[in-house]
Amino acid sequence: MKWTCEPTVKVQTDAYTLELLGDRPAAKVWDAQGRLMAELFLLSSCHTLGGRDVSSRVTPWRAEERDGNVILSCQADSLLWAQKTVVVTLQEDRILYRMTVEGQGALGDVELLSGYYTGSNARWSNARFYSGFHGDSLFNPEPDGWEQYAVSVQERSLIDMTGVPIPGRDHWFFTPPPFCFVLRNGPTCMTLGVAAQPGRHTFTECEYTGGRGQGLTLRYEGYTTVEGCYDLPEVHMIFGQDEYALLGRFSEAERLSAPPAERFDWWETPIFCGWGAQSALSQSYGKPAPALAYQKFYEDFTNALDEKNIQPGIIVIDDKWQKAYGLNNVDEEKWPDMKGFIRAMHQKGRRVLLWLKAWDPEGVDPSLCIRDFTGAAQAIDPQNPGYLALFAGACRNMLSPEGLDADGFKIDFTARIPSCPGCQRSGDHWGLELMRDYLAMVRDNAKAVKRDALVMCHCPHPYLADKLDMIRLNDINTGRPVCEQMLHRARLVRAVMPDKLIDTDNWPMPDKASWLSYVRLQPELGVPSLYYLWHMDNSPEAISEQDLDVVRQSWARWRERRG
Repeated sequence: MKWTCEPTVKVQTDAYTLELLGDRPAAKVWDAQGRLMAELFLLSSCHTLGGRDVSSRVTPWRAEERDGNVILSCQADSLLWAQKTVVVTLQEDRILYRMTVEGQGALGDVELLSGYYTGSNARWSNARFYSGFHGDSLFNPEPDGWEQYAVSVQERSLIDMTGVPIPGRDHWFFTPPPFCFVLRNGPTCMTLGVAAQPGRHTFTECEYTGGRGQGLTLRYEGYTTVEGCYDLPEVHMIFGQDEYALLGRFSEAERLSAPPAERFDWWETPIFCGWGAQSALSQSYGKPAPALAYQKFYEDFTNALDEKNIQPGIIVIDDKWQKAYGLNNVDEEKWPDMKGFIRAMHQKGRRVLLWLKAWDPEGVDPSLCIRDFTGAAQAIDPQNPGYLALFAGACRNMLSPEGLDADGFKIDFTARIPSCPGCQRSGDHWGLELMRDYLAMVRDNAKAVKRDALVMCHCPHPYLADKLDMIRLNDINTGRPVCEQMLHRARLVRAVMPDKLIDTDNWPMPDKASWLSYVRLQPELGVPSLYYLWHMDNSPEAISEQDLDVVRQSWARWRERRG
């Protein structure tokens, strides 16, 4: 690393060059070949519910070398905060940007690398300032309904935790992936990743604000109160040449230190999930698929598996075996003897996972829930001691030998996490911290009952890695090529959670040809999963014995790969 201070600070490494601009709080960044990657506005606006933040007079930059890194820092006046401090840490392969605020306020939107500024000279005026990112494309790892991972650097892009299949919110497949975009300019890539200290992932989404000028906006929705000095999340600009590899390198900063998690052999056995078969039955019965989660149908499914010589190691009892989602109590009209069914599966060498609908407050006293400004229950509250006790009892019933004796959980609908201003809650967490609370509630209780309990979900954020065992690739987007989208999801999971198993999923499918192609691909991605036996819900094509041969061969390849 080489650096000079005259006439302005300039730092050069093997990966990039950064030069401060002397006429405003900004810097230019080039890659190793001299391509302009970014014009960084080095102040940020930390807005609160009480007002909009504006920066003004900035102190001269201080530059020092520390532990082989160059540290740049300055202070700025603020309309809302007693003091704002910017620290830019220049390492060999990356630039780390952080701003600290001091004062009081409930955080609203926080703009990083953009914001209001009145301290410029007459040439640059007083206005809202932006950064400028240069390149061919911006990579967003979050799958959405468009399956468009690379967009223009001038286009708005969003990574968040919520979603449903409606316009503008069709990004619910992963909740969430890392909050990390990747800029590409020729062969050079640079991350724009947001990393927070443990306990401070209290924002719900990260927006890359497109247009002629850009920046990153974090939405806190008023639930994070600052009292004193507060470090905002860092922006990590890491240089490399492959988007997925860079996501992996960024994720190292977000993953908590923890001893290696135990893994049990049965977790890696092929899965049969009853949801696809339920969905196919719904076409015949004219009822919603959740209404068909009956024991008699699951007995038909598992008997058919035996008859067709398809031998999964895991059976998933899917939506809706419960009488009430929030209570996870058995609907005995549908399941007169769930314990007996699970015992029969165990006798055949199969483990059983129960499907859980995350966040749904059905059946739960509203006082144990997160409520909106009208008092209506929006979600169960994983910080409420009353609900924690309720779930602990339900978990013992679901997993213990004295109860149902199931073997773990498939967690779904995590995208229903609450996200709106004005909610009432019992704790102080929000955003990703609230998701971590929910997963901790499920997994910690499960492990307390059964050491080898398996917990899967579709939340491949490295900060959550110690609170899950397996990542499910989630539902298939029937409007786009099946194998291509699932390859992307699997590459992402392997990059950010290399030690986690992958459930490849299998539903829904646009047609039989797509289904067969994906069945053949599954062993290359992770644990094979089967959802259909006789026919699909989106196609009238019957599934033949020849088609099931493809399943058997695929599962045999997976078992060979495992040794």
